[in-house]
Amino acid sequence: MSEGDPDGAEPPRVSAAMSMSDPAVMGQNAMVATPAQAEAPELDAEPITEGLAEAPSQRVTRVRDRTLAGDRWIARVLRVGAVLSGGMFVLSLGLEALPGTEATHVAIDQLRKAAASLLLVTPVARLGVAGTLLGLRGEWRYAVIAAGVLGLLALAVGAGIQA
Repeated sequence: MSEGDPDGAEPPRVSAAMSMSDPAVMGQNAMVATPAQAEAPELDAEPITEGLAEAPSQRVTRVRDRTLAGDRWIARVLRVGAVLSGGMFVLSLGLEALPGTEATHVAIDQLRKAAASLLLVTPVARLGVAGTLLGLRGEWRYAVIAAGVLGLLALAVGAGIQA
């Protein structure tokens, strides 16, 4: 006796042949025979060699670690610049809630100028960090280009200050 059948009678057995021939007998969960599916195409017959299956070499791991460390430094420079300049802007907004004296207006003005300057200098600092890190890694072409861009920016700022 099964728990699902109260009068103890066994359910009729249905074979795959019967379910194919009589759709009324076919239940919701009945298995239906299907024609054989096409096999997946064969992969390259070349066996995996030991060199490919091994872990990456020590040299590759060190280069990847240095690359990730350089990316972290660049991200830190950008994050610190953005957070500091954002904090200075928020502080200047908070100072506006104070009574309007000349000292608070000067402080607000100075904070906003410093925040804007820091926000503009942050990508320049990122260029300096990236150029230095890539130069230390031996990528001299990028380091020279970064130094050239920084030199041109310094020249432009210097010329602008003199005017």
